[in-house]
Amino acid sequence: MNPTPHLEEHKLRRERLMAAIGPDSVAIVVANNELPRNSDVDYQFRQDSDFYYLTGFIEPDAVLVLAPGQDDGDSAIFVRPRDEQLEQWNGRRVGKERAPSVLGIDQAFNIDELDEQIIPYLAGRRVVHTHLGLRPEFDAHLFGWLKTIQSKRLPGPTSFTLLRDTLHELRLFKSDLEIEQMQRAADISARAHVRAMQFTHPGITEHRVETELLSEFYSSGARHTAYPSIVASGENACIMHYTDNNAVLQDGDLLLIDAGCEIDQYASDITRTFPVNGKYSSEQRAIYDVVLEAQLASVDAVKPGNEFTESHVVAQKILSQGLLDLGILEGSLDEVMEKETAKPFLVHRCSHYLGLDVHDVGAMEQDGQTRKLEPGMVLTVEPGIYVSPELCENGVDNKWRGIGIRIEDDVLVTEDGGRVLTSGVPKQADEIEELMHG
Repeated sequence: MNPTPHLEEHKLRRERLMAAIGPDSVAIVVANNELPRNSDVDYQFRQDSDFYYLTGFIEPDAVLVLAPGQDDGDSAIFVRPRDEQLEQWNGRRVGKERAPSVLGIDQAFNIDELDEQIIPYLAGRRVVHTHLGLRPEFDAHLFGWLKTIQSKRLPGPTSFTLLRDTLHELRLFKSDLEIEQMQRAADISARAHVRAMQFTHPGITEHRVETELLSEFYSSGARHTAYPSIVASGENACIMHYTDNNAVLQDGDLLLIDAGCEIDQYASDITRTFPVNGKYSSEQRAIYDVVLEAQLASVDAVKPGNEFTESHVVAQKILSQGLLDLGILEGSLDEVMEKETAKPFLVHRCSHYLGLDVHDVGAMEQDGQTRKLEPGMVLTVEPGIYVSPELCENGVDNKWRGIGIRIEDDVLVTEDGGRVLTSGVPKQADEIEELMHG
């Protein structure tokens, strides 16, 4: 069995984590388990993002242990044993014999040896870096191991540190390989959005449009979506996480698509909003132009040294002023900002980190202050305005009813500013109309 792709990259990540935790610590990272879907079928397996980041290993029921300076090697992995009969049914396993060469890890054991073999990796260490509270079964094992160390009168760990304080800080900054994988995912997703625009017309269902997205994902080599696709027409666009995707597209409505694929578990995340019949109405175009102005300005705010929240602040001001200019809100911009009267229309924040998780890990504050952007970070920029039917029932002019518009791109922070990874799909209204008519 050949080594995993990018073996050296995963090895370098493990080394960086061990350097971060120090020689008196041990890190324990647990793989995902398979989950039953029904009586004899499991959900399609996806590896835990932290575990995958450090190993590239996509089998379930495994545990990685990193113990800097350990005599017989500072990395160990516990995996499922080889089983000829099960492998014939469910696929080949690496097994402990091949794991060191395939994964570039020093020691390998069967997972049923964990309780016995992990003790030497814990003894003499002061701090355990791991996740607590996510898997009760693992937590019980961990405290059992500590009890065993205590009963043997061995020196053992006295404190815990959550992996988000060490590993997640490393994951926040993307390597060249990660950026390459994310760019590939972004390119595929951009083509899928273009394909959906060209295919959309009145009378078909949201789900039929979704199949065009999935077809492009799969035919381009992406086996998974990064999240359930949102294909929301008309008033459905005012539901942030709408995934029923079963309504019939009506002439004169907008269609909001929020969809992206994964490549090697790295996510893309794109949203575009366009007219079902290929032509924005005057009201739709008016709100669309406000959202686009906010989105372009927010992308410009993605640069080193700016605060993570700068894009959101910029967007909020432009969106609020736009709602005032359209007569949807009343008063001055200062009053709207102070009283947050635009909040019912501006439902969500403008950005989140992007990486192995679509809402990726990484602290947004440091030392009590909003974090400043640095090269290597990747984040979304996604302002939106939503005029829900409920708002119109409470006094907003009915001509705006059900207009929900969001525009979202993925942006890499570089030394020179922000690089839009998802530029392959148009967002200027005229370009979208031309694409749909063509």
